[in-house]
Amino acid sequence: MKNIKILLLSTFVIFSSCDLEENPPFLDESVYTDPDIVISALDGIYAALTTYNAQERRIFVLNGYSGFFNTRKQGGNINNPNNQNLFSLKPRQNEADVAAMWAGLYTTISRANAAIANIPPTDPSIATQDELILNDVYGQALFIRSWSYFSLVRLFGDVPLWTQLPSSDNFMIGLSDSKDVYLQILADAELANTYINGAAGAYYVKRYAAEMLISKVHMTLATNPQLVHDSLASLDFWQEAYDSAKEVHNAAEFEGQYALVPDYSSLFTLENENSTESIFEVQISQVASNSQMGRNYTPNNYKAGQAFGWFTVNADIYDDHALTYPGDPRLEATYLSDYTNNNPTNNWFGSPQKTWPSRTRGNFRNSHPFLFKYAVKDITHSNQYDDKNIVIYRYAELLLMLAEISNELGNSGEALGYVTQVLSRVGLPNTLYAGADQNSFRDLIMKEYRYELLGEGEDAHNNRRRGFDYFLSNVIIPHNTHGPLISGFPGQATNNMNFGNKDLTLSEDPDQVMLLPLPLTEINTNELIN
Repeated sequence: MKNIKILLLSTFVIFSSCDLEENPPFLDESVYTDPDIVISALDGIYAALTTYNAQERRIFVLNGYSGFFNTRKQGGNINNPNNQNLFSLKPRQNEADVAAMWAGLYTTISRANAAIANIPPTDPSIATQDELILNDVYGQALFIRSWSYFSLVRLFGDVPLWTQLPSSDNFMIGLSDSKDVYLQILADAELANTYINGAAGAYYVKRYAAEMLISKVHMTLATNPQLVHDSLASLDFWQEAYDSAKEVHNAAEFEGQYALVPDYSSLFTLENENSTESIFEVQISQVASNSQMGRNYTPNNYKAGQAFGWFTVNADIYDDHALTYPGDPRLEATYLSDYTNNNPTNNWFGSPQKTWPSRTRGNFRNSHPFLFKYAVKDITHSNQYDDKNIVIYRYAELLLMLAEISNELGNSGEALGYVTQVLSRVGLPNTLYAGADQNSFRDLIMKEYRYELLGEGEDAHNNRRRGFDYFLSNVIIPHNTHGPLISGFPGQATNNMNFGNKDLTLSEDPDQVMLLPLPLTEINTNELIN
């Protein structure tokens, strides 16, 4: 358990669209030479990531647009607006959650820009202790800006690229080509890697988070040549991705910076925050952040207080996992389908609550298991808010990245070693991977991300990273033609599929499936976007 929580700072103003002015804090640049004030500014940047828009709604959008989930938000039926649109990969331009996420990320970028513009970095080799703190905050701000733009460009493509502070005569900008956005992301992350040094204190990211981000960007560019800026065209992106990921791996192997935790399920508990597996973790304070993750994503009536159970996992995703790895401990930690009603104010208090696969699929409400990772695990919890941190990058994902990258580079033995570590943690053999050729290994590892990381924020990107055809053939069509397991007989599937009122039909239109439309709020308020 950590001993600090990042607090929201009242000196920051939240804005609703990236073309609106936010008065950046501490505009008198002289105050950015005071380490205490600079650390407060850093807390404000991270606090932007704990807001409802930047966390709850960001995760709602990412999971909704992955093709892996359905939702009970706005009605526990297949025809609610979210299921009919975003969760069916048919997003509208006026999606409120998308617009809110957009605003939350651009607020974060604005705060980072204020720090970047005002903190004077010093050559790390000659920096004093105070200057090391300034350097660390400068690097952290660059990392957060880089991560925020990476989140935006992967979802929207071309986006406004703010790298400076707005002014009275410059408070809106047009769209930048996604190639330029990726170039800026890499430039920021590489500078962040240079300046982050740990001097600001515990629980802020180390430079290895920037290395992991750099690796992720290069993996994206490796399979999407249309996103490659001319200045980067000569790079071997798989090798670049490997070199950065290997830096993080070496920090784990030789410096003891990171390690897999023994118990997979403990990753999603309040008691095991900031574990050895955490590489980038957002610190959540119930008092300051008013985080409603636990309320929104705990299965309804699982705990004493209000819980909505907004995420249920499409039955085919659970079935594929259970069929691939029967008895996998990750199943119990990831999905929930059988529990007791623990809400004493509910008329059915004490009664069993069952969904698929613990009961047959009679209608939408009992046809899909809940996502359990973000749930409050304390069944007596009665508060609307909760304290549990959000882990964005963890070491298990880094190992899977290295497995994928090594396979693409033709290093099959090395690739097998990385995935074996992840499987061994949960007591599973590497039988599926042993002897697999490059293409088979690629398909297996892309599914392994799903089994290990479902719902944690990368599914939407991983599903699209290899292009529309891959997404269509490996996620969309398998879902749309899925036959569920026969209840009580794991490993057997029905031969015909009748969706009826049980499952969403995912769009197969690339214009809907690959990128979210820009929020209508941005288009209506930004005169430089047509």
